[in-house]
Amino acid sequence: MPTTPSPLDGLRFAFGTLTVLPVTVTRWDRGAARGGMLAAPLAGLVVGALAAGCALALLALGAGPLLACVAAAAVPAVLTRGLHLDGLADTADGLGSGKPAEDALRIMKQSDIGPFGVLTLVFVLLA
Repeated sequence: MPTTPSPLDGLRFAFGTLTVLPVTVTRWDRGAARGGMLAAPLAGLVVGALAAGCALALLALGAGPLLACVAAAAVPAVLTRGLHLDGLADTADGLGSGKPAEDALRIMKQSDIGPFGVLTLVFVLLA
């Protein structure tokens, strides 16, 4: 019978699966996954703090606000392997297809990106 995962197992799971930060995930079971999802907001907080820190550092070094904004959007994309951007593009492709639910889900599961996904990403990142 497996032992109960510790809070540290949950933290490792969250950071190891949701970010590119160098973390060794020691448990891949249901309990660790549950702890990881409970710790996911902490991973998001760390990613957001790193993005804000990068933008503030650029501003302090004399960079313009546009460059700081681009960095603030790029850092989370890099640190999460584009996880949310990929999901947004998949959702836009599925919903934009106008197909029945079953076909829309098939479109969303494809590994390529369609025109609705591209347009959505462009507009969201520009915003």
